[in-house]
This record gives sequence, structure tokens and C-alpha cells, in this order.
Amino acid sequence: MPFPQDFVWGTATSSYQIEGMFAGDGRGECIWTRFSHTPGKIADGSNGDVACDHYHRFPEDVALMKALHMDAYRFSISWARVLPQGTGTINQIGLDFYDRLVDELLRNGITPSGTLYHWDLPQALEDRGGWTNPDIPSWFAEYTDVVARRLGDRVKFWSTLNEPWCTAFLGYWLGVHAPGQRDQKLGFRAAHQTLLAHAAAVPILRQHSHDAKVGITLNLVPHDPASDKPEDVRVARMADVISNDWFLDPVFRGEYPAEALAELTALGLMEGIDASEVKAAKLPLDFLGVNYYMRWVHEYDPSAPGQSRNRFPDDAEFTDIGWEVYERGLLDTLLKVHRDYSPAEIYINECGAAYSDPDQADGEIVEDPKRVAFLRRYLGAAESALHQGVPLKGWFTWSLLDNFEWAEGYSKRFGIVHVDFATQKRTLKRSGIYMREVAKTGDVQVNVDNVSLP
Repeated sequence: MPFPQDFVWGTATSSYQIEGMFAGDGRGECIWTRFSHTPGKIADGSNGDVACDHYHRFPEDVALMKALHMDAYRFSISWARVLPQGTGTINQIGLDFYDRLVDELLRNGITPSGTLYHWDLPQALEDRGGWTNPDIPSWFAEYTDVVARRLGDRVKFWSTLNEPWCTAFLGYWLGVHAPGQRDQKLGFRAAHQTLLAHAAAVPILRQHSHDAKVGITLNLVPHDPASDKPEDVRVARMADVISNDWFLDPVFRGEYPAEALAELTALGLMEGIDASEVKAAKLPLDFLGVNYYMRWVHEYDPSAPGQSRNRFPDDAEFTDIGWEVYERGLLDTLLKVHRDYSPAEIYINECGAAYSDPDQADGEIVEDPKRVAFLRRYLGAAESALHQGVPLKGWFTWSLLDNFEWAEGYSKRFGIVHVDFATQKRTLKRSGIYMREVAKTGDVQVNVDNVSLP
């Protein structure tokens, strides 16, 4: 059965990954500017100084969205472009850019879906402790107020945060993302502060964008045991709780999962955190955004008690970034969230795949059959979830454009539109044509092998 006619089809990006103009027009430094300019942090030694130059080329990119028959566009706002020091003086030129972007989207019949925070914290705030500073919910509230006052009359979909698990744990615990801290206690402290920041932002968005839909976007990852051995089951369960329930439970139940809270407290990892504060994160939400990319399969590691190693099936298939192709995980995730938390609406706010597309496009279309096959499989899983009662309302493919892929630099391409980073030329990929035809027909099995450009 095809997707319903009112299903929302869109694409997604984030500010630091595509905008460029990293230091012009009053923009402040962000943690990814500092991190990417630190030798050894980015796989190919690159940075997001120019990226896709979307700051100057957004009309061309909006025209591409229209040609692809997209209903909506999910973008993020650069905190440092709006408030260069994180608080205080407003950079009106920065706000003007988002004004122009939103108006261009609306002129082309595309619904803007704004994300307030997608990892690019102002460096000035990181210098004051960043997401580990207990003052950051009030800083985030100030930023939210500035943005919502300016754009809230036209932006009718808002995500407060994108993937707070990554913000906290990749940035402060594991150190592979900005700001590059490596302290497990700081990771849990940062995670706590992201949830309180979400709580601070929601009522402000409702005040200034009162008829908008407001939610949060979480990256959810299935964690399966490699066998039915009790030790494998236990490590997989704990990974699932820390990865998923640690953020879902506060948002929907106002508390941390009890089993994990007790264990983490005993380990001293909740030191300095008042866990009861997280009850503030339970607020009525209009939707949950789900980002889905991978699953993990856990085998107990006796050399590191309480931890695990990945043990994928022998026939597992992987994308070029090393993430397993396993569409059943998307279906299982959507069913679990619907069963356990009952969000009013769910949007797949990111799903996509990195494959080795060429650096330069040869011809009018870049052929990417693996990405087309990936999207068909994952959209089939989403369709199955929809027909099993999951209130799935939309799909945003990651990503519109090849971009600066964080710690991978420009070495991994996720776009349905190819970008030649030397010339900034955009070239449609076959996967873009596929998503265009799916958006037009609602049929994920549509054959686009011989379908031409618009």
C-alpha cells in the first residue's frame, strides 16, 4: 500500500555541515570551528569553513528541493550566528539569513522545519563549561527566545535539540566530536543539562510560535544481544537503556530509567547531578523526531567486565561509514517507541546512507544504486510500521547535500544531491530522483532506472 497523501516528504541538513561563512557577517566561533581546526581531529584534515556554501547558495538549494517535490525542509540554526557570544548581543545579520531562508522556502511551497541545536555550540559558552555548566538551560532559553520571536510566525515545526546523546556522550565522554572532552562523568552531566535545556525551550517556542508543532529529535539505536547467553543479554540491555531510554524516559515520563540510575549512581557517574530535576523534561509534545542509522549487536567482553564488543552476523552488510544495513531495526524501533511511550506523532527526521560517490560528477546524474536500494528497504520498513499502527507522519532523508560529515570530514557522502566541493556544483543523484518519485506517488517500489531529470 502506498503512503497516505498527507504524508510529509522532506530532506534534512544542519547548519555547520552546509552553511560555510564560518566567520563572516558577525558569526561567532563555534565548538566545531575550534575542533575541526585542531590537527588530528578530522579524518581528512578538513573543516566546515566553506562546506556547501549554503549561506550564499540557498536559493539554488531550495530550487533543488522544489524540483525534488519535497514538502518540507529540516534545517538547523547556528546559535553562534545568532548570538556570537552565546548570550547578550544579537547578530541581526545572522537572523536576517534565516529570515531569507524561511521566506524562500515558503515562496516555493516548502514547509520550514527548524532545529534549534544541532551540535554547534558557541565556543564562548564552551569556554564557560558548555553543556556541563548548570547555567546552560538559561542560556539556551535566551537563544530560543531570540529565534522564536523572529521566526516563530512562519516556522511551524520545531525540534529543540538534535540527538542529545551525541552532544553529551560523543562530545564530553568519548571525545570523538566537539568539544573533544574525554570524561564519562562530564558526559552524563552534559546529558542532564541537554534535557533541562529542552524543558526550558518548549514553553518559549509555544509562546512565540503558538500554533506550531514542537518536539525533540533523538537518535535511537537498537541494541541486540549476540546470543541468548545471560551476559550478552545484560550488556545489550544496559546499552539500550543508556542509548535510548536515558533520553526517552525523561521526555515522556519525567524520570531516568531506575535500573540504570541505580547502577550509574553506585559507580559515581551521577556525582553533582540532581536526578529529580529531570522531571521538568516531561512536557506535552506534538511529535517525536526519530533519527535512525544503525543497530549494534553486543557480545560480552570478559576482558572488560560490564562492557561488550560488536558481533555482527557473518552475512551483515555495511555502508561505507561502517554502519550495518538492517532495516528491521527501524521497524523494531518505531514499534517499541509507539508501544512504550505513545508519542502523538512520529517523524523520521533523519535516515540515509554513506556510499562512495565520486568527488566529481560525470554527467547529468550521479548513479548511486546502493543508496537507492538502501532507501527502498528502509522506506519499506517505515511503511510496515505505519500499517501496524505507528503514528508516522513524515520522512526526512539525510541528507539533501553531500556535506561536512563531522569527524569524517568530506570523506563520506550522504547526499541525494552530489556536491563538487572544489566548484560547489550541485548534481542530482539517482537517489534524489527516487525520492522525488516516492514523494509524488507514495510508492516505495517505484522504478526510477529510466526516469529522467525534471
